[in-house]
Amino acid sequence: MRTLIICTLLVLAGGGWWLWTKNAPFRNFIAEYVDNGEFLTLEARYTPQQIMDKHSKELLPTTEHNFQEPNLRFYPYVLLEIKYTQPDRKSREGVILWSLVDGELVLNSDTWEQTHGFEDAIKANATSQEFKVINALAKNKGTLSRDQLQAELHLERDVFEPWIESARQKHLITVRGDIVQLHFQDPKLIATPQTKINQRLVSKPYNHAQKMAAKYSPSEIEKTAKAAFGADFTIRNATTVYLPVYSIEVANPDGSVLTSYWNALNGQRIQPRYLAEN
Repeated sequence: MRTLIICTLLVLAGGGWWLWTKNAPFRNFIAEYVDNGEFLTLEARYTPQQIMDKHSKELLPTTEHNFQEPNLRFYPYVLLEIKYTQPDRKSREGVILWSLVDGELVLNSDTWEQTHGFEDAIKANATSQEFKVINALAKNKGTLSRDQLQAELHLERDVFEPWIESARQKHLITVRGDIVQLHFQDPKLIATPQTKINQRLVSKPYNHAQKMAAKYSPSEIEKTAKAAFGADFTIRNATTVYLPVYSIEVANPDGSVLTSYWNALNGQRIQPRYLAEN
């Protein structure tokens, strides 16, 4: 009986450890009900009323359309304090803000411009060698011939070909005859890690705020960042922060409801794909 109890406890402990390390929604579920303190969020510069007033003609095409009560949600990001080297080999320090929902890096917090392609790399568990292929293509508008790419990477053929094949099998690139190209629609990748960020971080009491579930874990982001930005890239600190987003609903005359999402930092509309949830 005692042996059975011990075995059961070991199985439960092992299962709990697996869920915690491998399952981001589970971690968020636990945090949702355990966290009763404060969390860090970027400071909102706009209220929902300001956004509704400014965009009323766009959102209310007729007098029969009506605003519903807006909602505030918080979307998770990881803020990484980093060190890296530039092409001139000089050391630099900075920060990058990376979404835990869509897996992309924010380039500018004022415009909320983001990269496109890192999420695919996270899903593919891209290695540093595969990122060298990706970065070389990105630097050349996404397409090169095999010979051009091999020269760009300064590799011997017996090393070059396995790198290309590995990236192809992970659907990071496509190979059509002699042409190699990135396998992302409208790719936007960067070789230098940096987010231009002007907003302040503020603490908010938890109070069961509507925090959205993360799709990716900070450790997955950190692993991808280290593979993407080279051996000299290092992370000094990682902090989970949240982006405040308003969901504004409009009741249509036929009884349907149109929901749009708005960045509380810059008052701009967010396309739904950037808020994809599990």
